Amino acid sequence: MGQQQLLLIILGVIVVGIAIYMGIVLFRQNAIDSKRNIVTNECISLAEMAMGYYKKPASFGGGGNSFTGWDVPGELKLTGSGTYFASVYSDSVVIIGTGNEIVTGNDSVKVRTTVFPKEYKTYVIY
Repeated sequence: MGQQQLLLIILGVIVVGIAIYMGIVLFRQNAIDSKRNIVTNECISLAEMAMGYYKKPASFGGGGNSFTGWDVPGELKLTGSGTYFASVYSDSVVIIGTGNEIVTGNDSVKVRTTVFPKEYKTYVIY
């Protein structure tokens, strides 16, 4: 009788250990997915700002149908979710958002958004 109880206790400890491990893995994956969504949304917000700058007349502080002169606002270059950098050209802007959540090794979540006068395209890069 004692061996059977010991075997059940060991089996119970193994099952609980596996459950805890799976919980940690799922939590980590959820954190990465959440960070990816936040960085993507912030890149889209910056794309909308760049498009607004492009459409605003130069006399009102805009680009006057040019992206030249636009930059990521200072308070948005480094946020709680990542860092943002923009390469500005006269007819487009490329915004790179790098999340501060490490996915694997030294890789972070990276999102690239290319802004054109009438549209923007967002790609998730790891």
